[in-house]
Amino acid sequence: MSDHRHENEERGSHDLAVEEARPKIKQPPLYRVVLINDDFTPMEFVVDILESIFGMERTRATQVMLEVHTKGKGVCGVFNFEIAETKVAQVMGVARQHQHPLLCTMEES
Repeated sequence: MSDHRHENEERGSHDLAVEEARPKIKQPPLYRVVLINDDFTPMEFVVDILESIFGMERTRATQVMLEVHTKGKGVCGVFNFEIAETKVAQVMGVARQHQHPLLCTMEES
């Protein structure tokens, strides 16, 4: 019986060695999508953007909107490059459609 257990222990440590030898896969960089404050875009419009494009609950959307309003900018979320780029384009498109000068950018997280 002890021989069998010893064999399992060896196999277990061998698996661990193989696991450690695997190269670490580098995660792709993530990007923050950021709204920039302006003096013209209505607060309610910003809240609506945060709810519709970023899927935020009203309370969270209001918190982010207030952050944009008081600190000059606010983070809407962190995404991979393609999603961040799409979100920025969506925000800018909707803002222009409604003739608001709202700016949205992305920065590496």
